[in-house]
Amino acid sequence: MSKRDYYEVLGVEKGASDVEIKKAFKKMARKYHPDLNRDNQKEAEAQFKEINEAYEILSNPQKKAQYDQFGHAAFDGSGGGGTGGFGGFGGGAEAGGFGDIFDMFFGGNGGGRGSRRPGPERGSDLRYDLEIAFEEAAFGKEVELNIPRTEECKTCNGSGAAAGTKQEECPQCHGNGQVQYAQNTPFGRIVNSRVCDRCEGTGKIIKTPCKDCGGKGTKRVKRKISVKIPAGVDNGSRIRVSAGGEAGIRGGGPGDLYVYIFVKTHRLFKRDGVDVLCEVPVSFVQATLGDKIEVPTLDGKVEMTIPEGIQSGSVLRLKGKGIPFLRGSGRGDQHVKIKVLTPQKLSSKQKDLLKEFGAASGENINPEQKSWTDNLKKFFK
Repeated sequence: MSKRDYYEVLGVEKGASDVEIKKAFKKMARKYHPDLNRDNQKEAEAQFKEINEAYEILSNPQKKAQYDQFGHAAFDGSGGGGTGGFGGFGGGAEAGGFGDIFDMFFGGNGGGRGSRRPGPERGSDLRYDLEIAFEEAAFGKEVELNIPRTEECKTCNGSGAAAGTKQEECPQCHGNGQVQYAQNTPFGRIVNSRVCDRCEGTGKIIKTPCKDCGGKGTKRVKRKISVKIPAGVDNGSRIRVSAGGEAGIRGGGPGDLYVYIFVKTHRLFKRDGVDVLCEVPVSFVQATLGDKIEVPTLDGKVEMTIPEGIQSGSVLRLKGKGIPFLRGSGRGDQHVKIKVLTPQKLSSKQKDLLKEFGAASGENINPEQKSWTDNLKKFFK
């Protein structure tokens, strides 16, 4: 695979000044450093190597002049000192580049000469899906959840070492967390660095591990956590429980627990924001003459007046009988949709009475029906 143009790698124009090249290198190195791209470390390492290689050439006036005249052929394909590890600590460092970027990231001495250990890492967040009843979502409740999670081992206080012992300095990296190795190249001796494989970059080893956690410093447990569900939550609401997640690493704080709410459907009620909807059936006689009926609400039964002559589909309101506001005081309303039931399986006497009622009504029918009848007559004329 052919190498990319070094100016293109750093994102600068040919003829860029030393200051521009150095600034571009710092920006690109910060973006693609493998330790800052844990989720895509292999690709980042390759890009970081390419960036360091380009900077070694362009930051050296003599090499830069050769590259400008002959391109990559000037170096017989060797292309500088960015071989192995996370990129060279040599040539570029002589121009002050990698030392600066190392200090920027880790506060070390730069150039691979300082030590660096992985710092504290915050624990992972956890998710718990909780299904609750319609009424529980409306008025809230407190629940106790059994959450499986990783916690700091109480026996060793997270050190991983057995009682009476402690972590010791890693003999391979001497507590630095990294090991260095030298490599000779056409441009000189280059010192590279990699994470110590014996202590995994911590600089410490455990000779006598804790029996309870096996030297990990953490244990898998089931923890009861009390969660307060506020009144007014709805489907998809999320409740954050601070420090309810996994334990941190190397002294890092724990993650959080996020409880996602799912509300069961109700046999009678539906929800529309903070309002409650329900449908109530009434008889033909009740709708015609009016009546007082009992209506179910979240607070229990209440008496509601059905006005005389109400039509099927009409909606009546019960103020303040809806869902409490999630933030602030007050509640929504309950909207009651009236469903007028048409009589079925009438006796002969009932049918005769209805016919008599129809004949007696004549033109004195419902205004809405009269208007429709008039329009129908005009249509056929």
